[in-house]
Amino acid sequence: MTSNGIVQKLWNYCNVLRDDGLSYGDYVEQLTFLLFLKMADEQTRPPFNKPSTIPKGYDWPSLLDVEGDALEIHYRHILETLAKERGMLGVIFRKAQNKIQDPAKLRRLIADLIDKEQWTSLDADVKGDAYEGLLTIVDVMRPAPGQTIHDPACGTGGFLLIAHDYVSQHNELDRDQKRHLKLKALSGNELVDSVARLCVMNLYLHGVGGDACPIDGGVDSLAEKPSIAYDMVLTNPPFGKKSSITVINEEGDESKEALTYVRDDFWATTSNKQLNFLQHVKSCLKIHGRAAIVVPDNVLFEGGAGETIRRELLKQADVHTLLRLPTGIFYAQGVKANVLFFDRKPASATPWTKTLWIYDFRTNEHFTLKTNPLKRGDLDDFVSCYNAQNRHERKETERFKSFAYEDLLKRDKVSLDIFWLKDESLEDSANLPDPDVIAAEIAEDLQAALDQFVLIAGDLRKN
Repeated sequence: MTSNGIVQKLWNYCNVLRDDGLSYGDYVEQLTFLLFLKMADEQTRPPFNKPSTIPKGYDWPSLLDVEGDALEIHYRHILETLAKERGMLGVIFRKAQNKIQDPAKLRRLIADLIDKEQWTSLDADVKGDAYEGLLTIVDVMRPAPGQTIHDPACGTGGFLLIAHDYVSQHNELDRDQKRHLKLKALSGNELVDSVARLCVMNLYLHGVGGDACPIDGGVDSLAEKPSIAYDMVLTNPPFGKKSSITVINEEGDESKEALTYVRDDFWATTSNKQLNFLQHVKSCLKIHGRAAIVVPDNVLFEGGAGETIRRELLKQADVHTLLRLPTGIFYAQGVKANVLFFDRKPASATPWTKTLWIYDFRTNEHFTLKTNPLKRGDLDDFVSCYNAQNRHERKETERFKSFAYEDLLKRDKVSLDIFWLKDESLEDSANLPDPDVIAAEIAEDLQAALDQFVLIAGDLRKN
């Protein structure tokens, strides 16, 4: 059975459990625990043959040995026991509780639906466009043995795992380098606890981490200045509305107030999350540390704080490459993403950015999840143009152009929102994107305008 088919079977079973009052979120959480135990067990068998890190008697085989009420009791004991373990196991099962009270339904989920499949060897045929994008970014960043790699918005750990695989597959590692890659190379923060749990599981099953968990869950990366500096930051921060908190006044009326972060290492105070993440990434880097960050278009052209941040970044870092992506690669359909590459530099009287190279992978490029999914090979030309071996020996092509620092400063608001290719869809209706893409783009523009209006209206009420 394909992985899509197996996933469908599991989702269909969700409907059975919903009749018992189990919510979608609770079902996903229980599936997460059970699939983790099954995959951890698979890794102890051929071809992996890894030693088990789950205490004997609290592992997957122990769940298969019992039925009826004894199964429900044993499963509860497994969750409670593993939650008390040191290191990553304890983080994975922290506060875990059994929500499937019917032993017969729990048994069917374990023995019939999960145990019958080999989860570790399933084709990851639903990884999607974002995964291919992450692969490309890591290919040009080329993380190396001994380096520290951080993601302040790590999600389920995609960037960290691809970086881990890159280092291990492109180098003959000695014992110390393997130990560093396992225990010290990777780290991340994730605001949402349930997502952080998935990230830790992912890393654990890839043999990353030890007694100390490399992921901080429930942590707002933007809340304070980082205490550690890293060799490399790879991140795709969440795209969303401006940060806000709900405030109830004395009359009981509810209002939204912009959530801003006041930090002495930030160049500007703003409620725009993406601009704050850009400033935070700069602070996370060692001097000469390198970053790749996914940003929406507004980071490239927004005025006010946006202009201040772009000016300072161009001055204090070497902002050398911008990859402009089609819609829907890292964000929802209709939202345009870019990848900004820069190196942090020491204090200097002269600006560090000399030339920004922009690769336009958006104009006349259309990808859809079903009919034309993005593949890693589609970005081979960008990887070649980037020239990671020596990016100071680049050549202009139709899609790859260079822009001098002085010319960037002359642009309105120091906008980096630059295009030069002729958009064929403007002249030929046959080349228009799919209607759902056009609709999503219009909806996105309207939502952005509405968000701005709500903020302005709120400010007017205060005055």
